[in-house]
Amino acid sequence: MSGMNDEGRRWYVVNTYSGHENKVKENLEKRVESMGLQDCLFNIVIPEHVETEIKDGKKINKTKNMFPGYVLVEMIMTDEAWYIVRNTSGVTGFIGSSGGGAKPFPLPKEEIDPILKSMGIKTSQLEVDFGVGDEVKVISGPFAGKQGKVESIDHEKEVASVFIDFLGNENLMEIGLVQLEKVEL
Repeated sequence: MSGMNDEGRRWYVVNTYSGHENKVKENLEKRVESMGLQDCLFNIVIPEHVETEIKDGKKINKTKNMFPGYVLVEMIMTDEAWYIVRNTSGVTGFIGSSGGGAKPFPLPKEEIDPILKSMGIKTSQLEVDFGVGDEVKVISGPFAGKQGKVESIDHEKEVASVFIDFLGNENLMEIGLVQLEKVEL
């Protein structure tokens, strides 16, 4: 499921009756489809991991729920989307809501990314305030303190190709996006 409007997309934790996670996921997906909410509700994930057990000398892979009774939902928190999720069969509420009609808080990026990564789901892209042609400064690594011009950005690998003056020559270096900051001229 992917929507056209990606602004405001956040991950929320939905509480379910334990053992009903798959049914809740199914119900939510049906409601998104039937009510045309693809622009508000994007991904519904049950956090699982595979455990290998040895039984009678044979390896058996079992999928285990990481957080029984919880489902992760990536959504834009509109009144309608909030209402639809809350009132889906099997859902007992959102985690991070104080109740009394208060909307829940989204999961911070530093909490959701490791969960999604462990499940093999690509996490959200790193946001940078510079683009191709901008002057940047290297803030860490072997070229810390050097400045250069961005030639290209690869969001998939989270690196930028930057022309840096090294030993009197302009060299194209691949540097991690987290190691760069925009130089304000």
